Amino acid sequence: MTIPYRLHEDRLFPADPGIRALARELYGTVRDLPIVSPHGHTDPSWFATNDPFADPASLFIVPDHYIFRMLYSQGVPLEELGVPRIDGGWVESDPRKIWRLFAQHFHLLRGTPSWMWLGHALHEIMGIPQRLSPETADEIYDQIDAKLKQDDYRPRALFERFGIEVLATTEDPLDDLRHHRAITASGWSGRVLTAFRPDNVVDPEHPRFKTDLPELGRITGEDVGSWDGYLAALRARRRYFIEHGGCTSTDHGHPTAHTENLPQEEAAALYGRVANGQADAKDAERFRGQMLTEMARMSMDDGLVMQIHPGALRSQNPLIAARFGEAKGDDWPSRTEYVHALKPLLNAFGNERDLTIILFTLDESTYAREIAPLAGHYPALRIGPAWWFHDSPEGMRRFREQVTETGGFYNTVGFNDDTRAFLSIPSRHDMSRRVDCSFLARLVAEHRIEMDEAQAVAADLAYNLVRSAYKL
Repeated sequence: MTIPYRLHEDRLFPADPGIRALARELYGTVRDLPIVSPHGHTDPSWFATNDPFADPASLFIVPDHYIFRMLYSQGVPLEELGVPRIDGGWVESDPRKIWRLFAQHFHLLRGTPSWMWLGHALHEIMGIPQRLSPETADEIYDQIDAKLKQDDYRPRALFERFGIEVLATTEDPLDDLRHHRAITASGWSGRVLTAFRPDNVVDPEHPRFKTDLPELGRITGEDVGSWDGYLAALRARRRYFIEHGGCTSTDHGHPTAHTENLPQEEAAALYGRVANGQADAKDAERFRGQMLTEMARMSMDDGLVMQIHPGALRSQNPLIAARFGEAKGDDWPSRTEYVHALKPLLNAFGNERDLTIILFTLDESTYAREIAPLAGHYPALRIGPAWWFHDSPEGMRRFREQVTETGGFYNTVGFNDDTRAFLSIPSRHDMSRRVDCSFLARLVAEHRIEMDEAQAVAADLAYNLVRSAYKL
């Protein structure tokens, strides 16, 4: 049975009719503002080559761990969803079969953010009039497949249609940024930047550290056998990212928020153990902490904004990690401490007005207890939006409720989508704008702010704060 799809115009607005009317009015002032996507993991080659997306499965399913982790939890093998194995072993290669399998399990996503993101993409972007189901799977596949062959659905055309003003990808220090250079050389007006993610060469426990550290030295011509040479190599790569990728930010996915500010002689000795493979787990944690402080020191020179994304326990299922590698849905939040962990870094640089450090957390218990109070004091700190497991309507509401009283609106940095799923970007930003307008509508209804003030804040949360924080 074919059932029409309905994307309700009042979705995510409050049930109370009076507050809903206020939210609707506020949303109307920001719904069409340009999208600024300052942090994410889309593939820059899409925009460099502007080739058509291959098929519905490789666009919607294969790269999206939000989707396939849910199906895996219900017993669907990742191989049958086309997720590539690192050993080159068999995975399903027929995109129609993958799509049919997805349609059979689409109901598993009900109530999740992915349900809303996919609904928006299918209905608003692809123009699909009916719900996805096993009965409609082939018909919808054919509709999408036909559109992906049209020029209007190539990456650059969608970028422009989505109203994206700027989009940042994320690359590691060894990346030659060929795709970003190709985008620039093409003359296309779309603004696609890179972000500098150095985890593979600053974390001794990263699986690629031993092989990537010598390569860092080779491509920079610096002696990474010495502490000074190692720091010089990182500075060189930061300059390269700024010059060839338009980079405005760094990104640090450390296990914890631990920082150090060691005397340089002690830091050099610690690096010696790390570079020679003699560091234990305690040394690794101290070295990661020292490198956050060193990155802040470098940001004081080159102006890059720091993003710290701690507290994700990554690749925790050894079977999945061994077969499929990183970022395959087997990551989860962990308890994270910030006040004591960040003190060495903040003692050194927290009072700097020209430095911006954006803190993220997967530990929601820290919003009101640690992160908002810290950002409500230190000029260098800003609060990153609800992230990853919490970039949901409820997560966004909890975020605003817990950080606003102490951190205010203006110590936050707007929204970033942090996604690999390109077609979900408009829906993610729309969700954020609707939730923020609903929160502001309640403040207006409770006579805590006036409507004109709420309109100004709504525009800042949707657009102005993110451009300012990320120097865009």
